[in-house]
Amino acid sequence: MKEYARTERVGTELRRELAEVLRDEVKDPRLQVITLQEVRVSRDLAHAKVYFTCFPDDEGGDEQARLLNGRLAGFLRRTLARRVRLRTVPELRFIHDESISQGEHLTSLIEETMATVESGTDVKAVGTEADHGKESFSPTK
Repeated sequence: MKEYARTERVGTELRRELAEVLRDEVKDPRLQVITLQEVRVSRDLAHAKVYFTCFPDDEGGDEQARLLNGRLAGFLRRTLARRVRLRTVPELRFIHDESISQGEHLTSLIEETMATVESGTDVKAVGTEADHGKESFSPTK
């Protein structure tokens, strides 16, 4: 059995090539701050979802997705067709990946809770019959 599926190998190659094209050939300063996270290719290799993030603030993702999915998508697809050896290059759809900002938000919530616990505020378990045996935590003073 193969270690990687063909769609994964194609996705990895497309991500590598797209990153080079965006870095070297696209001159729009609004797109200089994006990082490609993953390219997911459909089984028939006709469509590819390109997940990206914006650094350092991860703001403006909707504007950049609109730019990438507009006329630039055709340019990127044509450029990829010259650079990769595929019968057909998948249609590209760019999606702003918010998982990093969501992870940062969760981390800040955890740190805030830990700071509350360390400051001497007691945290006790509060359960109700409506919770059906589940426990929830709330800080008490």
